[in-house]
Amino acid sequence: MEQKRAIDRVLIKRVLDGDSIAFETIISNTKGLVIQIIYKMVKNPEDRKDLAQEVYLKVYDKLESFKFNAKLSTWIATITYNTCLNYLKKKKIPILDIDKNEEKELWEKISVNTFCYSDNQTESYVFKKERSQILTLAIEKLSPLYKTLITLYHNEELSYAEITEITDLPKGTVKNYLYRARKKLKENLLLNYKKEEL
Repeated sequence: MEQKRAIDRVLIKRVLDGDSIAFETIISNTKGLVIQIIYKMVKNPEDRKDLAQEVYLKVYDKLESFKFNAKLSTWIATITYNTCLNYLKKKKIPILDIDKNEEKELWEKISVNTFCYSDNQTESYVFKKERSQILTLAIEKLSPLYKTLITLYHNEELSYAEITEITDLPKGTVKNYLYRARKKLKENLLLNYKKEEL
């Protein structure tokens, strides 16, 4: 962690001294996370490209103000998330679809990984791939915020604290929304596929 921060400090200093290659390194190190957030929050492919450029322009402009209170990647993820939020607000696209009749009991024991393929070595590669595609399609049907939280927590393996920092949502809200997202995901999967297919 400290080594990573030391590398980030060197890269930022080099960028601020006018080294464009150092900024390309920052982009290369963080583009996976940035793309994940943009792709989960925004559907339009053209807008996705524009937003990615906008994010890195903002990062470049604000780099001098980065205080190392968080990881550089978390700070960039926050800029990405807020840029996408602003886009959705401007386009009047809801970030959450809340089902008012939703049960309130916690569903934390069941994770998204339950719906992924098992580790059984005899299972065929094709079957694994199909299950992964089923899960991906089901995630895509979720609202932008749910998709993003599922991706940050399960794919990017970020902690609740990091997600809270990125989204500016309280930790309890992040946990609650993740619970709702998993529940919705389970409902979508069970609605569209027989239990034995999953």
